[in-house]
Order: sequence, then C-alpha cells, then structure tokens
Amino acid sequence: MDETPEPRTRLRTIIVFSMFFAVLGAVVVFAYFATFSRPVTTVIIVRHAEKNIEPTNPDPDLSPAGQARAQELARMFGGAGVNAIYATQYKRTQQTVKPLADRLGLAVTTIDAKKTTELVQQIITKNRGQTVFIAGHNNTAPEIVAALGGGNFPVIPESEFDNMFIVTIYRSGRARVLRIKYGTASGAGGGSGTMLP
Repeated sequence: MDETPEPRTRLRTIIVFSMFFAVLGAVVVFAYFATFSRPVTTVIIVRHAEKNIEPTNPDPDLSPAGQARAQELARMFGGAGVNAIYATQYKRTQQTVKPLADRLGLAVTTIDAKKTTELVQQIITKNRGQTVFIAGHNNTAPEIVAALGGGNFPVIPESEFDNMFIVTIYRSGRARVLRIKYGTASGAGGGSGTMLP
C-alpha cells in the first residue's frame, strides 16, 4: 500500500510560495525606495528673444527689445540655482542667454539646433538632478519639451518671443510641464500658464 505524503508536499509548496512572495515583495520595496535616490531635474526652455529683421542675414543679432528680454531672463533666473546653460550656434540664442551666463559665471554650451536628441541625452546623463536653462528656436523649443517627455506643443508663432516651458523630470522619470508667458507680451496676447501632466 502506497502512502502519499500529501501534508508534507502541501507544507513544502506553502513554504516555497511564501518565500517567493517575500522575495518579490522585497524587490518591489527596494525598487520603490531606489527611485528616491534619483534626483529631480528641472529644464527651463525659451525661444530666443526678439531679433533684428534682416531678410538677407541668416544670423541676425538681438534687437533692443530682445536685449531687454535677455536682461529680464537674467533678473528672473539669476538666483534660481541654474547649473548649466545651453544655446544653439546662432547669435540670437547666444545673446539671449549671455546676461544670465555672465551673472552666474557659467560658460554657455553650444548645441547644434538640429540635434535635439543629443541635447536631451546630454541633459539626462550629464545634468541629471540639476537646473538647466536652454535657449532654442520657435520650432526646437517645443521639440525639446516633447523629447524630455513633456508632451507635444505646436511650433511657436514667429511673432511670439515670450513663451517659456519649465519641464520638471521627477525621480520616477515622469515629466510635467509648466508653460508660461514672461516679460513684455509679444505676438497674440499675453496668455497664462498651464500645467500639463
């Protein structure tokens, strides 16, 4: 007569599953708390300030209104803890960030206007946990926001120079965007800020 050790098998199964769930629970808890070691990254993105209208010049300087807007950015962010400043290869973006860079004593990192993917990769790796300021263009500013995980925004109208996007990338990797208007209103109305998940 064969006896099956059913109670012993059942006990062994219960122990194995209990250990499995304990290990699984420990992994989940560890993963949750590991996210707290990831720093929060803040990326401030603006279009360059107003430029001189020179139809035959592909790289014009800022106009007096643009220079005033650049000074406003330096006033606004001079004490905001900016750690890195990026601008494209064009004079209008370089001149937009120059007053802020001078005030903070930071060098401006020049980026190719057409290499958004490389810029975002650099921010995620080199500037993780920092506050970064970027001057781009009416088409690249929304592109950068999207590449950072902040959702899609339309190209900024040619007449608007007062748009600002503040992208906060949380420890979980999730990003939120605050879109605001700053300085002297330009283009179609002043508008107000909106928070997008």
